[in-house]
Amino acid sequence: MKFCVCVKQVPDVQAAVQTGRMVLNAYDASAVEEALVINESDGGEIDLVLVGPPPATETIRKALAMGASGATHLVLGEGFATDSHAIAHILADYFKDHSYDVILTGKQSQDTDSGLTGGMLAELLRLPYATNAVGLRAEGDKLIVTRQGDSGQEILELPTPCVVTCSNDMNNPRIPSLKGIMGAKRKQIKTLDAPTMESRTRVVSIDPPSGREPGIKLEGEPEEMVLALISKLSSEAGLLQ
Repeated sequence: MKFCVCVKQVPDVQAAVQTGRMVLNAYDASAVEEALVINESDGGEIDLVLVGPPPATETIRKALAMGASGATHLVLGEGFATDSHAIAHILADYFKDHSYDVILTGKQSQDTDSGLTGGMLAELLRLPYATNAVGLRAEGDKLIVTRQGDSGQEILELPTPCVVTCSNDMNNPRIPSLKGIMGAKRKQIKTLDAPTMESRTRVVSIDPPSGREPGIKLEGEPEEMVLALISKLSSEAGLLQ
C-alpha cells in the first residue's frame, strides 16, 4: 500500500522559552510511524510531502530518518504565511498528478491547533475521510481505521484512495537510528515551487503565555487548612459569599 504522509515544520512548543527551534509536528510523526508499522508487515511505499520555506528541508530529513522512502518539498518563499485553506489547496494541486492509496496527515498542528487542513484536502480531492485515528490496519485494498470519538472508539472501513488524520495518541514515534539518519542524507527530496494561494487568515504575532503569580501553600492541620482556604476564597477571591 502506498502512503503519502503530509508533514509540517512547527515551532518547538515544548521549549521552556522561545528559541526559534523548529521541529516535526508531533501528530505528523505519529502518522509517519503508523505508516511504517503497516508497511513493515505488508510491504509498500511511504512518501512525505511538506509545504514550507526552504529551511524546512531539515524537518523532512528527520522524517526520512524514521524510514520513509522519499519526499517532496513544496517550497514557499521566506516569510510567506499560509493558513489551512491555502495549504489544503496547495496539497490538492500536488496530489492531482500523483498516485497514492492513503493520504495521512496529523489531526492538527502544534502551532495553530486548527485541525482543518485534512478535512479541506479530502473535500477538494473528493475522497473518503476519517478523523482522529488512533489505529490503522490494511486489509487488501481497504483501510480499517480506529478513531476516537466523543463517547468511545469507532471502527471504520474506508476504500482506497482515502484521507485520514492521525492523533498523537496513536503510537510512540520511533527515534531514528544512526543508520537511519545517515541513510536519510542519501534519500532524494524533490523540490517544487508551491503555487501562490490566498490565505484567509494571517498570523499577527506569536507570544509566550503571560506569567502569573505563584500559588500559596497552606500548612497546618487539615481542619486549619480548610478554614484558611475558605477564608481566602471568600475574602480575597470573592468566590464564596
